[in-house]
Amino acid sequence: MRELALDPARFLSEFYISFWIPTAVLTAALVLKLPTIIRLWRDPLLRAVGGLLLLACAVFVFCTPSTIHRVNRLTGVPNFSAPWCYSLITAMSASGLLLIVTWRNGLSDRSAATRRAVRWVVSVYSAVIVALWALFLLADAPVERIRDLDTYYAGTPFMREEILLYLCAHATACLVTSRLIWNWAHTEGLDAFLRWGLKLLGAGYALNIVFNGAKLTAVGARWCGHDLDWLSTDLAPPVASLSAILVAAGFILPHAGQYLYDRWRVRLAHRELRPLYQLMRTVSGDSVPFVLRATPELRLTRRETFVRDVLLPLTRYLDTDLATRSYDAARALGHPAERARALAAAAAVLDAVEHKRRTPEPPESVTGPDPTNLLSDIAPVSRALRRPEEVEAVRARARERVPSA
Repeated sequence: MRELALDPARFLSEFYISFWIPTAVLTAALVLKLPTIIRLWRDPLLRAVGGLLLLACAVFVFCTPSTIHRVNRLTGVPNFSAPWCYSLITAMSASGLLLIVTWRNGLSDRSAATRRAVRWVVSVYSAVIVALWALFLLADAPVERIRDLDTYYAGTPFMREEILLYLCAHATACLVTSRLIWNWAHTEGLDAFLRWGLKLLGAGYALNIVFNGAKLTAVGARWCGHDLDWLSTDLAPPVASLSAILVAAGFILPHAGQYLYDRWRVRLAHRELRPLYQLMRTVSGDSVPFVLRATPELRLTRRETFVRDVLLPLTRYLDTDLATRSYDAARALGHPAERARALAAAAAVLDAVEHKRRTPEPPESVTGPDPTNLLSDIAPVSRALRRPEEVEAVRARARERVPSA
């Protein structure tokens, strides 16, 4: 263990993160967004999201050592992957800037400043990509380097400028994007999932700055005659992988988080209605038909409809005086007003069920109280029925409050 601490390259090799892991996470984010991107292709925000995720996937596919060697062999140029990967990284950096500018300003912002910022990003980073290929054509890089090209050719004319150009372009984009994201994440009125997604994006871009710092330090050390290649070959790759995972999670969280939260709320509402639903089944003798392929929303709607359909005629048996006494009893037992109303309604419904069993047909003159509030508050009533001991305590205390003859 002490040897690993003294040798940072060996230490970092123990925590190597395969490039295929962030590729899989980024692909999952792209798959989640792809149907919406295709359906709303004219939306510049969605195009920017799709472009960033696609370019990020391409970066990690083409920057793996095996793919680098395969591309070099197919093209017949020893280091053809260098300008190709640098161009993908530069395009991804520009795409991130465009995304934040479009996302933060919104689709309604068509100001000259926004259009000018978009044109500036596209023109500058397009020029950088052209310069990367021009510098590679002018450079002499005959020895194929798969993992340490940045430091191996750090002192080679034109390759030196190419390496410095792509790192500076990437670092500038990450600094600006990270700053914009963090400022946006701390503004008021954001949805919780969007806020946490922005924080993950900000953390991912902050790690990209660490990646650039490690690369630039290793290259600078070569210029000064020192060997810190492990920063470029062993530290930078896992940092880039972790950064990509955080960026992908930042895109996934607002979409998947809201989707899962909505599904959880529907299932919770369906489960909370179960006590009142079971009670209404004892009154009607029927049940909601089970449909295998019914969505959670449809099952919830059917359960709510069934409960209200059975509860509506049952309101003719409700005792309003008992409901009032039950509310006073619940308040006397220390329950807050909202909980007391639910317990009082639950007690009144149980009394109505018992009354109906004793008198199946009420007199024709009995119309019952207004059922509007009860039918709209079936969820709190059902939650109250989950605590039968509390409902029985309220009913017992309400009986004690019956006025004498």
